[in-house]
Amino acid sequence: MYKIFVDCNRFERINILYMRNFFCFLLLLTFISCESDGNNQFCDIINNQTINLANPEFINLQVPAGWNYANGGPKGLILYNFGSSFKAFSRECPQLSCSNKMTVENDIKMVCPCDGAQFSILDGSPQTSGITNSVCEFRVIQVSGTVLNVTNY
Repeated sequence: MYKIFVDCNRFERINILYMRNFFCFLLLLTFISCESDGNNQFCDIINNQTINLANPEFINLQVPAGWNYANGGPKGLILYNFGSSFKAFSRECPQLSCSNKMTVENDIKMVCPCDGAQFSILDGSPQTSGITNSVCEFRVIQVSGTVLNVTNY
């Protein structure tokens, strides 16, 4: 009877080399597959903003489809009343190279004054061809009947 002796450490070293090469390949594949169009955007972090709808300056927010500007973020907020909920968008243009604040036109769209790009006031999506970034949206929590709290997601 013959006994075959196999160096188990040899196989262990080979497996470790294969695993290391495999993970390096995955890491390389991840970096290669990432595509950048130069318009990457990150929403600024805002401190919690409390909005009291009972204040006269927010009278437009008391009705469905009403909107209003508010303080918060680097350039302010645009608040929109959906009837059963509220949305808050940054007034900062998604291209980030614009130093002006976005405005609301015709009660249905937000417009960047630097390039005329238009965005939906319902969800912040771009309405102008060639624009890929949406407007930054913040979380709105209705604390009570007349008090809103705007925070980061």
